[in-house]
Amino acid sequence: MQWIALRWQPEEDRAPVAATAPTPGAPAANTPVAAPPSIETLGWWALQFTPRVTWLDEALLLEVSACERLWGGQQSLMRLMTAWNPAPGTRIQKVQGANGLIALARLRLFARGHKPPVDVPAALPLGALTAAREHLDVLERMGCRTWGDVAALPRGGLSRRFGTTLRETLDMAWGLRPEKHTWLTLPDVFDQKLELPALAENAHELMWSANRLLSALQIWLRARQRGVLALELEWTLDLRRFNGVNLPPHQSITVRTAEPTQDMAHLRKLMSERLALTQLGAPASWLRLRSLDTSPWAGASTSFLPEDNRKGDKLHELVERLSARLGAQQVQVPVAVADHRPEAMQAWGPALRRGLATGRRGGSPHPCLPPRGEGVSTFPPWLLREPLRLEIRAGHPWYHGRLRRLVGPQRLEGGWWADDHNEGGEPMARDYYVAESPEAGLVWVYRERTSALRGTNETRWFLQGIYA
Repeated sequence: MQWIALRWQPEEDRAPVAATAPTPGAPAANTPVAAPPSIETLGWWALQFTPRVTWLDEALLLEVSACERLWGGQQSLMRLMTAWNPAPGTRIQKVQGANGLIALARLRLFARGHKPPVDVPAALPLGALTAAREHLDVLERMGCRTWGDVAALPRGGLSRRFGTTLRETLDMAWGLRPEKHTWLTLPDVFDQKLELPALAENAHELMWSANRLLSALQIWLRARQRGVLALELEWTLDLRRFNGVNLPPHQSITVRTAEPTQDMAHLRKLMSERLALTQLGAPASWLRLRSLDTSPWAGASTSFLPEDNRKGDKLHELVERLSARLGAQQVQVPVAVADHRPEAMQAWGPALRRGLATGRRGGSPHPCLPPRGEGVSTFPPWLLREPLRLEIRAGHPWYHGRLRRLVGPQRLEGGWWADDHNEGGEPMARDYYVAESPEAGLVWVYRERTSALRGTNETRWFLQGIYA
């Protein structure tokens, strides 16, 4: 087996900075370094390299014997770990070992600036073995200073004097007993809490701390190969009562996207807009971020055509950001409706509802067209807001001259299922024609078939659309 032990250390040349949120407008030099990811997040990050990851004392251990070839060998894998460091402002200490215990011991020697011995594990110092630390004084008085010295003691006497843990650990180091580890697994739902370094009194300070949780969310999404559609940011209020008014224990906002995303820059913009419109009831002491809805992530696709790879925000991202800034009801998009009546084929709804920003509801390729395979095949590109009743002369409809019918009739009936106008509109029975006007060109008209519906013999013609 081959193991890699990892530990994150702050950069030595970086001056310590107090863990407080930045002051708006402060110089960039005063901006503090973000807190490192949690140990849970670091474990998720390591799962992209191998499914066998565990924490052992202060180190993160990866068993890579079964997958290192996929990364081009162990040295190539270790270079990738350095390049993909999830904790900016820190450096990764990493060493190899034949098993987890040896890798951890070599990491401890490396952190102290000591070279590992040639004879491993026999010549490793006892201070690098966790199971021997509580017995170091006694073992040193017995003349034992290395793992090999202790392993050479009689097994029975060693177990009676120091317990079975030390003997079993040495057996694992020599490969005489399998190692026992609890492997890390990814949770089905992202849910992390964070205690703020200082009470957050405004949206800017909340957003500064939320960036750490968003970074952890990105690592979780990549490990799960999913994109987020909705997430909730919740903060705990530090006061229960303010100005004589009882306060709830928590406040929260919900951020939704039209398409699954792993783009944290876009999510930060949406979250900042939502927080800017939210009044904090009291200073906040804790933050919690959890995913509400995710979807399988297919990855980003690119095109060889330069015109398909334009820079800037995508349309749905712009719509989402405007909705977060102006309010959900202020930005609306057309929604296709499964209805044969042209005036009922389209409705309007908030763009933040899932799928509306990309027109994915209704099954229509365009919000103004009927569902594919239904309706009138000669649908015009321009519909009137309200059908225009036409003049009848000598039994023929007129619109800038006498209309000459070219195609039709195509008969439509609808609305008969509605009990009132609120549910489905007024029932209709129509014969549609494509006609030619001497001045207006091709138009789309219909004749009401009202004898059955209205009990009259009056013939009425209406202009429904114009062909551009």
